[in-house]
Amino acid sequence: MRTLVVLAAIGAAACYQPSRLVDPSRFAPDASSGINASDPSRPGAFIVRRLFYGSGTDKRRAEYRDSVSLKTPVVNGTPFIKGADAKLLKARWKYWGFDGKRLPVNGRVWYPEGQGPFPLVLIVHGNHDMKQYSDPGYAYLGELLASRGYILASVDENFLNGNLRGENDARGWMLLEHLVAWRRFNADSASPLYHKVDLSRIALMGHSRGGEAIAVAAAFNRLPRYPDDARVIFNFGFDIKTLVAIAPVDGQYRPADQGTPLTDINYLVLHGAHDADVSTFMGQRQFQRIQFTKPGVWRKSAIYIYRANHGQFNTVWGSSNVGPELGLLLQKKNLLAGEEQRQAGKVFISAFLDLTLRGAAGYEPLFRDARRGGSWLPRTIYLTRYEDPSTRRLASFEEDVDVTTGSVPGVRLAGSGLATWRELGLSMRSRGNSPYENHVVRLGWAKRRATDPAARYEVRWPDSVAAALPVDAQSALVFETESESDKPKALAASDTAPGVGPMPKAPRFGWLPSWLRGGRSDSSGAPPDSAKAKPARSAPDSSRAKPRAKSNKDSVTVLDFRIELETSDGVTASVALSDLAPLPPPLTIRLYKWARSEKRFGAASRDYDQVLTRYAVPLAALEQKVPGFTASKVRTVRFVFDRSETGTVLLDGVGFERSP
Repeated sequence: MRTLVVLAAIGAAACYQPSRLVDPSRFAPDASSGINASDPSRPGAFIVRRLFYGSGTDKRRAEYRDSVSLKTPVVNGTPFIKGADAKLLKARWKYWGFDGKRLPVNGRVWYPEGQGPFPLVLIVHGNHDMKQYSDPGYAYLGELLASRGYILASVDENFLNGNLRGENDARGWMLLEHLVAWRRFNADSASPLYHKVDLSRIALMGHSRGGEAIAVAAAFNRLPRYPDDARVIFNFGFDIKTLVAIAPVDGQYRPADQGTPLTDINYLVLHGAHDADVSTFMGQRQFQRIQFTKPGVWRKSAIYIYRANHGQFNTVWGSSNVGPELGLLLQKKNLLAGEEQRQAGKVFISAFLDLTLRGAAGYEPLFRDARRGGSWLPRTIYLTRYEDPSTRRLASFEEDVDVTTGSVPGVRLAGSGLATWRELGLSMRSRGNSPYENHVVRLGWAKRRATDPAARYEVRWPDSVAAALPVDAQSALVFETESESDKPKALAASDTAPGVGPMPKAPRFGWLPSWLRGGRSDSSGAPPDSAKAKPARSAPDSSRAKPRAKSNKDSVTVLDFRIELETSDGVTASVALSDLAPLPPPLTIRLYKWARSEKRFGAASRDYDQVLTRYAVPLAALEQKVPGFTASKVRTVRFVFDRSETGTVLLDGVGFERSP
C-alpha cells in the first residue's frame, strides 16, 4: 500500500508546475516615489460607533433579530428573481423563513461619532455559500472608513447567494432599497443617525457579483422603469457619485440585452491577477463603457494587482473562494498574504473616496499611476488605467476597420518597417476567450541588420484638429500599452519570492509529507539535525533585498522604445519609455499546483491576461528639455522601436489630457 502511495505521489509530482512569478524588483512601486498626501490606510481621528438595522425578525441572523437599532420594512423582490428552479427556491425560502415577497433590508454599520453630516458608503458582497455569511467580511473597511469620517454599511444579501442564477439585477435593486431606508434614518429624529448622513455624497462598493450589482444599481437609479419589465416603476434618483468594484463579474445581468451603460460617475475597479474565481479582469469591460459626457470632476481608474486573489478582500472568504475541493488544488504560495492584499484595498479605496467625495486632489496621482503609492502598498506589480473628462483620445481604435484613420476626423495613422501591424479586440484569458470590448493595435518589429532603419508607428493630425485640442505646456501625452511576445520562452519569468528576488528552487517533492521525503521536513532538503544546523536567518527586508543574477534561460526580456513628438515647425523631442517606467513583461499566472488542474479549471488559452497600463509624457518637461519645442505646436506622435531589437506590443488610447 505504501508503495502505491509513493508511486501515486511521484506521478502527481511529475505534473506539479512551477509558479513562474514575475520578479517585481524592476516593476514594483518604489518607496521614494510617493505623493504629497498622507497615508489613506491610516486610521483617522474619529471614534467609531457600530449598529445593526433590519426587520428585527430574522430567523437565521441573531444580529438582525435581537440587536437592531433601526427597524426596516421588508421589500418585494419577485420581479427581479426569475428563472430559478422552483424546488431550489422552495428549499431556500424554507431555510430563511421568508420568500421573495418579503426580503429583509439588513445591514451592519460603522459610523463616526460626531455631528456630521458624513458621506455614506454601502458595500455589498458577492456570491458565496449562503449559510456562510459574507457581510461581516468587510469590517476592516468599516473600521477604517468610519475613523476617517465616513458612514459605511455592509449590506446583507446572503439570501440571494448560493444556487440562484440571473439575480444580479435583484442585487442592484436591493442596494437602492437600502438607500431608501437610509433616507428615512437620516430624516427620523429618533434615529441615532438623524441628520448625520450626507445624501449628496453617496458611494456604492461591491465585490464579485456585488461589483456588477453596483453598476446595475447606478443605472437603475437614473431610470424611470425596469428595463426587463416596464410595468415596474423606479423612483430613486439618489446622488450616487462614486462606484468601487472589487473583482467584479460583468454581463451576468444585461439590461435590454446590452452591457450596463453608465455616464458621468466616478469608477474604480480593482482586480487580482491570481483570482481563481473571476479568473480574468472582467471589470475592464465596465471601465470601457463608462463615458464622460459633460465637463466635471469625474474619474475612472482600473488597477490590476499581481498576486492578489479573489477572496482575500473579504475576511470570511479567505484564500480559497472556489469551494473547499478546488481550494486544495490552488497554488496559494503565489499569493500576497491576506493582510497585504487588504492593505492594498484600504489604500486604493480610502484614497478614491477621499478624492471623489471630498475633493482631496492630492490622491489623484495614485490613480494615474498606482506605482506612486509605493510607500503605502505591498511590494508587487500594479498595472493602471485612468481617464478623466480632460482626456482626448486621437486613436482609440474603436471607430472603424480602417487602420490608417484615427478616432477623430482628420487624424491619420501610419507605420513603416513593422513586422506586425494589426488592429484587433482584446480577449479574456478564460471565459471562452470572451471579448473585452476594447480594440487596440498590435505592433511588432524585428531588426535584421544593424543598418536597417528603426520600425515606427505614428499618429498625426492637421491644424484643424489641433485647434480643437487644448494642448499646451499643462498637457500630457497619454497612451496605454502592454508587452506581448510570439516567443513565450523569451519572456519566461523565474520563480521568485516577490520582493526578495528569486527563491531557491523548491524540490519537486517538497510538498509531500516528511515520511515520503526520507524524513526531511524543510524545503531545502537538509537533514533536521539541530546540532549541525546553522543558525536561522530572518528573511531579508523586501525594500532592500537585491535579486541574484539570473541565467539567460530565466531572464525576463523588458521591451523598450522611444516616444517622439514633432511640432508643425519640425522640432522634435523624445523620451524613452523606460525613463517613464519600465514596461512589465506579460504577468504570467499559475492558479493551480498541477498542470492538469490548470488546464481544466484555469485558463488554457493563455497564461497571462491582456491588461494595458498607462503612460504619460508631461509636455512641460519636453519644453524645458528641448529649445524651440512648443507643446501647442505638436502635430505628430511617433513610437520609434529602436531600443529593443525585436518585440511586440499592444497600443491603445493615444491622446492628451490636462496634467494635474
